[in-house]
Amino acid sequence: MKIIKTSQSRLSKTDFSNLPFGRVFSDHMLICNFKNNKWQTPEIVPYGPIEMTPATQALHYGQSIFEGMKAFKNDSNEILLFRKKDNLNRLNRSAKRLSIPEIPNEIFLSGLDQLLHLDQNWCIKDDNYSLYIRPFIFASAEYIKACESDEYKFVIITSPTTTYYTNDIDVIIEEKYTRAASGGVGFAKASGNYAASFYPAKIAKNKGFTQIIWTDAKEHRYIEEAGTMNIWFVIDSKLITPKLTDSILAGITRDSVIKIANDLNIEVEEREVSVDELIEANKNHKLQEAFGTGTAVTISPINSITYRDEKILIPKKSNPKSLEIKTIFQNIQRGRYPDKYSWVSKLSV
Repeated sequence: MKIIKTSQSRLSKTDFSNLPFGRVFSDHMLICNFKNNKWQTPEIVPYGPIEMTPATQALHYGQSIFEGMKAFKNDSNEILLFRKKDNLNRLNRSAKRLSIPEIPNEIFLSGLDQLLHLDQNWCIKDDNYSLYIRPFIFASAEYIKACESDEYKFVIITSPTTTYYTNDIDVIIEEKYTRAASGGVGFAKASGNYAASFYPAKIAKNKGFTQIIWTDAKEHRYIEEAGTMNIWFVIDSKLITPKLTDSILAGITRDSVIKIANDLNIEVEEREVSVDELIEANKNHKLQEAFGTGTAVTISPINSITYRDEKILIPKKSNPKSLEIKTIFQNIQRGRYPDKYSWVSKLSV
């Protein structure tokens, strides 16, 4: 692998006390091109602009996918990666659905380790910090025919980050717009999924809400996700989340929560959750918690859910299940609890 180090690090000029999510980037990035039906030798180069022409296919047809993952520093100042193989596997599932060539394990895993070794000082050893990792692939051929590309670019960039949501999360149930439909690409981390969500999310934000609860495309009766998060409810002491379909993203944090909850003997149900059930549970005082999960947000409590003219205030509990699970989850990520699941790997370079 070719490595070109930056001549001037931006680390000393970075204000780590003021890190808006996704706007500050580490010194280097990994780039690998797909040409002539194969992935080429990857390179690590200084972070900076990527050259492309106005006819770059991804700009016209949206053939683009990405992942989100995190690295942490443990108490011994070692870099820990959380479930990196699961992120690779999900990236390749997305690639297959969007007719993008899959990334070989060696390019992704070895390249990521070498990139993090180079930029390890961007990962701060503090409970409020992590290093967010963004691998992505886009169609890079200079070609404006509506077809799959024959050239692609795989890139990994990293970004030091702190808390995603700093205030209470207030959500509204969406009944007009749809995030994803059955048979589409809702299960994939396709860039276009997020682009299509921005307009209805903006409408919700203009009304004072943090995000949207997405419902099914056919009837708008069943709850699917909350903004960019998988969503959870504690109803009558049971932990409930919508079952996975091809319109719901299989969150890696979601899967982690299920495994931790099972080991805590918390009853977990993965099934359809209707809006009517949620309203009824609230009326009967059985709705005890609501929260969202995702790589960026980790595990974030929901303060209120609005449905039409009704605002449901989620009870404030002194020891919620979400906090119990989050404490274990984050301590595993940071190497403070035994990792019985083999989720965490130390930087191997």
